[in-house]
Amino acid sequence: MSARPAMTQNDFSPLQPPELGAWSPALSVSVVIPAHGGPHLELTLAALAAQTYPGHLLEVLVVDDGSEPPIRLPEIRPDNTRVVRAGSGWGISNAVNTGANAADGEIIQRLDADMVACREHIEALARWHHLTDYLVTIGMKRFVEVPSLTAGEVFRARRLDELFDLDRAVASSTEATIAKTDGLRRSRNPYHVCTGPTFALPREVFHAVGGLDPTVARGEDTEFAYRLAMHGVVFVPDLEARAVHLGLPAQHLDRERAVRVVEPYLAHRVPLRRDLRKDRGRRWLVPYVEIVLDVTDTSEAVVRRAVAAALDGKLQDVAVTLVGPWSRLREGRRSVLGDPCFELRLMRDLFAHDERIRLIDEAAPTPAPTPFRYRGPVDVPLHRATLERMVETVQKDLTGVLVVDLPDGRTARLERTSALGRARLLAAPGADLDDLDAVIATTHGVRHVSPERYWPPATPAPAPTSAAAVPAAVSPEEPVERTLLGRLKSALRTG
Repeated sequence: MSARPAMTQNDFSPLQPPELGAWSPALSVSVVIPAHGGPHLELTLAALAAQTYPGHLLEVLVVDDGSEPPIRLPEIRPDNTRVVRAGSGWGISNAVNTGANAADGEIIQRLDADMVACREHIEALARWHHLTDYLVTIGMKRFVEVPSLTAGEVFRARRLDELFDLDRAVASSTEATIAKTDGLRRSRNPYHVCTGPTFALPREVFHAVGGLDPTVARGEDTEFAYRLAMHGVVFVPDLEARAVHLGLPAQHLDRERAVRVVEPYLAHRVPLRRDLRKDRGRRWLVPYVEIVLDVTDTSEAVVRRAVAAALDGKLQDVAVTLVGPWSRLREGRRSVLGDPCFELRLMRDLFAHDERIRLIDEAAPTPAPTPFRYRGPVDVPLHRATLERMVETVQKDLTGVLVVDLPDGRTARLERTSALGRARLLAAPGADLDDLDAVIATTHGVRHVSPERYWPPATPAPAPTSAAAVPAAVSPEEPVERTLLGRLKSALRTG
């Protein structure tokens, strides 16, 4: 395997996979098949027994998800096939996680128990993983009515069209997206097409993102793919990894319910699905933007203003993280007024019970699964339009980091989590912020901007008709600071 190349966005063009049948695989593959009953499992295993991928590098784990009677393996199957019982829990996510935890392979291949893969399927997806180790490869599938077939016929067939009328098969909805986006190279959200079997990824990546979420009963593959995107992976569809799904998709059977049942799971967990978050005033499990403020050696008054501004912006789908030495705080007898940590304790008591605010000693390396993170000086409160406009800017061209150069020489920045995740995969261990930005400049772009659009000047009030009309707190001779520079300097002085 070569060193990790710094690919731009989802453009995997720098990778040149070997031709099928003209290379020597070296990585082991574990095919994980969740099965509840598995009426077509014998056909799935027969197709796997005929794969071109070397048998000594292939294992198949059939995860019995509470089948009654328990699953028994058919005669035609790959040599290294075993049944794994899902000890607790139920459902596809729990079964896939069970199989992945028991897997020995370096690559995890996800497949359903009602799919028949072409002979080159495993080879086609695995060949990409021999080039680099931060890919998710996606196979093609079509839906067919279940024909009368035997396992022997599947095992002996050289091509899928010998078994199925592919001209009448129902294409997956993802095929059009793949074609329209140059094989996902120009896709803005390539995780959208990784909506189920079949896909393959490094075992280490599977576990790094925490596997599938067992609390997601429908749409679990989309939610998992979204977290993979936040981790920084590149999604690669392979048109030669063909398969058929035995039976029509659920959307064809009851489209209205199939769509409705997925919505709450994705609305809470995939913030980029803005179409699912139109209910005003709602709070979501995963916020759209994390606002990180370092409050070390800062007064409670300054932090209070910063938090109020952060939560009162036009973009409400946010969470605030206050980074400070909270572990210094000790309970027990103390001088309440003479506490050396007086300001810090005051802040903790003020914010600890607000579910939108977290108090931590050190910011996480990335805000995943939250898709964006804002970091800026705590004594420069956000304008109501700041976050909304920063997100709008980076979403136009998928910029990785937007840096606002403030008048006093400091900066505020909005980071794209997927870009930060990619940089952490590619940079040397222990890389600092400058090192990460250097990688992001290559993969997603780092853009510097002036602050006027993001901290717009206040609308001038009508001029008073007389000195008596001027508020008492401001003398007629005292100019009111309305410019960006003046307001920021004023904020710094009062802080």
